[in-house]
Amino acid sequence: MTGPLLEVRGLVKHFPVRGTLVGRSAVVHALDGVDLAVAPGELVAIVGESGSGKTTLARCILGLTAPTGGEIRFHGADVTHLRGAARREFRRRVQPIFQDPYASLDPRWPIARTIREPLDAFGIGRPAERDARVASLLDRVGLPGRFADRRPHELSGGQRQRVGIAAALALEPELIVADEPVSALDVSVQAQILNLLAALQRDLGLALVLITHNLAVVEHICDRAAVLYLGRLAEVGPIDELFVDPEHPYTQALMAAIPYPDPERRVTAARIQGEIPSPIHPPAGCRFHPRCPVAIERCRTDVPELTVFGPRHRAACHVARARADSALASAVGAALVSTPTSH
Repeated sequence: MTGPLLEVRGLVKHFPVRGTLVGRSAVVHALDGVDLAVAPGELVAIVGESGSGKTTLARCILGLTAPTGGEIRFHGADVTHLRGAARREFRRRVQPIFQDPYASLDPRWPIARTIREPLDAFGIGRPAERDARVASLLDRVGLPGRFADRRPHELSGGQRQRVGIAAALALEPELIVADEPVSALDVSVQAQILNLLAALQRDLGLALVLITHNLAVVEHICDRAAVLYLGRLAEVGPIDELFVDPEHPYTQALMAAIPYPDPERRVTAARIQGEIPSPIHPPAGCRFHPRCPVAIERCRTDVPELTVFGPRHRAACHVARARADSALASAVGAALVSTPTSH
């Protein structure tokens, strides 16, 4: 396969809100025209502040929330509004890992039954083969076989998340969407779970969409990252480019806020001021402009388009685009001046 495994095109999701203070109905602009592509075997992070639309995007991809507009394509086929057998098949090939491992597990079921449930639901293999598959999955996620008969309350948070990962792997999916999979865990076990996810993604050739706000994690295990701000894509690109040379002021501020154990390191980018605006009444133009330290007048009126800054690197920023256009014009002018004139 040469094309992307997953494509999100112009995705829009608005949630109606009734009974507002002004007495009129309104909508929450959770997503407004998001584009994203994920290649087979790629680990892509979706990052941004709380309220940026990360979880809504994840739920739309998984088919748990119906989008208001746009489309989602899987293997090139439109899966935005699947029904019946087609929806069931899509659910088999795309699996979730949820934020709270305790809330996502049935407290009455032993661990083996939780992991086996997808196999039973899809009728995969004979009973003995399903039991063997459960044992293999427990081993793969680092849980001893004796855990098979335990229930969720008998496990730690990290162990419960390993069970969730095993259940997601049961059907051998092509894509896993993990929504903040370690935010509910102790810091001491977060690295273990993230390293496990990265190893599984690499060894099994899975595509993984990781929803997170931890940029330090993104830097170490992801191939690319997409930065969301108030329902719109601010920047997307390879990890090395985003962390070394981010184009969007919002991305620059996020990168500057990453804590590094280096007393000599100095933060040079301007810090973000104020709070994220209301998604019910988002700002016109670039949605980041009320908090942007370099905003120009155009930022207040015109929505910036995604501009190409390198292979697979795009950013939606009028200032960055003007800077790139100016640099290009200067380079062309210098080349023309240095070129000898033929007579």
